[in-house]
Amino acid sequence: MKTPFAIGGLLVTVLSGFGEPLPQDDGYHGIWYFNQPTKDEYKFKYSGGMATYPQQHAPIAIYSPAANKTFFCYGGTTARSVADKQELLHMVSYFDHATGKVPRPTILLNKRTDDAHDNPTLSIDDQGFIWIFSSSHGTSRPAYIHRSKRPHSVDEFERVLETNFSYTQPWHLPKRGFLFLHTRYAAGRNLFWMTSPDGRDWGAPQKLAKIEMGDYQISWPNGDGLGTAFDFHPIPVGLNARANIYYLQTRDFGQTWRTVDGQVVELPLTTTNNPALAYNSRAEGRLVYLKDLNFDGAGNPVILFLASQGFESGPENGPRVWKTARWTGKAWVIRDFTTSFNNYDHGSLYIEADGAWRIIAPTEPGPQPYNPGGEMVMWTSRDKGMGWAKIKQLTRNSQRNHTYARRPLNAHPDFYALWADGDGRKPSESNLHFTNQKGDRVWRLPAKMAEDFVRPEIAW
Repeated sequence: MKTPFAIGGLLVTVLSGFGEPLPQDDGYHGIWYFNQPTKDEYKFKYSGGMATYPQQHAPIAIYSPAANKTFFCYGGTTARSVADKQELLHMVSYFDHATGKVPRPTILLNKRTDDAHDNPTLSIDDQGFIWIFSSSHGTSRPAYIHRSKRPHSVDEFERVLETNFSYTQPWHLPKRGFLFLHTRYAAGRNLFWMTSPDGRDWGAPQKLAKIEMGDYQISWPNGDGLGTAFDFHPIPVGLNARANIYYLQTRDFGQTWRTVDGQVVELPLTTTNNPALAYNSRAEGRLVYLKDLNFDGAGNPVILFLASQGFESGPENGPRVWKTARWTGKAWVIRDFTTSFNNYDHGSLYIEADGAWRIIAPTEPGPQPYNPGGEMVMWTSRDKGMGWAKIKQLTRNSQRNHTYARRPLNAHPDFYALWADGDGRKPSESNLHFTNQKGDRVWRLPAKMAEDFVRPEIAW
């Protein structure tokens, strides 16, 4: 099947038959997206460069030791100027750690929308095949699963499944298969999981939670298990009043789900006061915006989130406080980290082999203050989040806010976080960037490539 579409006036055809390599873009271009106009100086509830949005899509990057490459996907665009019609492209590429270069990115498909909620996620199976899970925001568009036709290759893909799901979190657990967390829309956002040994034959979707008007979740693997943290959307307001944090985990491929202290729970969870509750933000009159989930050396979960007074952009709902929730083995300990300027400022939490905690987040104001993002900063803690040191400001004097710094699975020190930039108050171009573990450089992925493989330029 051949599907034509235009990029900046040039007609491109996506080929889906065997032996027909997919087209490549001429460089790395992220999608610009907005949500909910506000009719004030901040223009939108959130907006900007959303190529690596949202945090409920994970993972979007994975380091493969076998290939010595970090594979990644992101939301691209058909537009080449702000005047062009924009449609979301699902893009796949990699950073080659041996050469320090990236190829022209592969165009997997045109999602026929400008909604960045449809951005893709990535998984890699035991044989090295690349899997792309293409989300749909709600039920009006289809969702897809594709598999690469060769291990460790992004040149050709086959479509495995066309269906409907949202907010994809596909985790491939070694020698077990896929444990796929996702959302399904039915009178709100319902959290589900389903499993597959091979990505082709899937068990029936099973409901994890639907509390009042629904939930958002973030998740991450922990050894041979998986943990998930989620909020709930209260009646009657819904997601703009998101509250509380709940935590569940499984070590038997989803057969049973337990609280952090090992209690088996009956699913789905449907009440606000349930055994999975980790943080009661409603008791403090705060909204919660989940950011990341990781595990310390003892396997205890640590949740990174932001607490806010309200959903609207601007200083009135401040201070917006970054927090961590850490399970000590006996209790959840909540600690403040720093403050931020927008609820949709997103950061990633790293817990490293030597016990160091590291956060990469846009905690310095950018050129569009109080819109999502800002200047990226690297922070570290040596005492499990009790105290933090701001060790590097990664970007400075930017023209556009930097948003959604994302952590790769099995992150390699040379490709430690991936994000995009974009103007927070009007449509703009959007470049993609990455940094290393040291934070001593930030690279910009090339927006225009004259060769098949290019070394990214140092931007800061």
